[in-house]
Amino acid sequence: MTARLSPADIALLLLLCASWGFAQVAMKLGGEGISPLVQAGLRSALAVPPLLAWCWWRGVTLVKRDGTLAAGLLCGALFALEFYAIFAALERTTAARVGVLLYTGPFFATLGTHFLLPDDRLTRRKLAGLLLAFCGPPLIFADRLGGMQLAGDALALLAGLAWGGTIATIKASGLTRIAPERTLLYQLLVSSLLIPLGFALGEAGIFAPSAVVWWSLAYQVLGVAFASYVAWFWLMARHPASRLAPFLFLTPAFGVVFAALILAEPITPALVGALLLIGAGIWVVNRA
Repeated sequence: MTARLSPADIALLLLLCASWGFAQVAMKLGGEGISPLVQAGLRSALAVPPLLAWCWWRGVTLVKRDGTLAAGLLCGALFALEFYAIFAALERTTAARVGVLLYTGPFFATLGTHFLLPDDRLTRRKLAGLLLAFCGPPLIFADRLGGMQLAGDALALLAGLAWGGTIATIKASGLTRIAPERTLLYQLLVSSLLIPLGFALGEAGIFAPSAVVWWSLAYQVLGVAFASYVAWFWLMARHPASRLAPFLFLTPAFGVVFAALILAEPITPALVGALLLIGAGIWVVNRA
């Protein structure tokens, strides 16, 4: 593992942040033709075959009796909750606001690992970063644009909480000792069950297919759920997480820009303020 990021590594990180920032825009576009639970489930189910092919090519053993099943299922359930909450939020609020609120996830994880891991306690620096970050959501909630917006913002915050729970579960369990592809497979398989759940709850499923909807789904499956995660795993194997984490601030920033350019969503002072507070929190928590 090397600490120094090469120009190629930085370029890849920027590409990943841009791709994740665009993801909320793609999800919102997909929501014009696919209902939330079904879209979240399809995103995961269709990413399983390319992941299996990748693991076969890399020689990654996916089935082992190593005591990680319970943690893997919990991780998958939290992953499913996260993406259902994202898709449901995008029906009610803007992609930019969802993207910013989602990135409270790492701070919920920092709070969770304080109680779960004796060697990962909150320090004054981490606490300062948490306080900075959690000043962001109230700004967004105060800047709501309509009645449904508040529910959407709350769902986006729930998605951040679920993401933080996923990170904390991985750190506090045997999932840290297995190949990351196996952890991703747990997440994809469990969240694929959102498809039958959606139909059981009366969702319409694919109700208005169009070229934009299909391209959106293809991007989510191949570009995000498969390729971007594999690239992230590769970077994580080469560099300490503390070197990579500060780049995460760029993801919601890219999301805000893409939402404004593609969806013509408003960029309000409160949204920018929340983005800066969460970005400052990321920097403080991960500062050497």
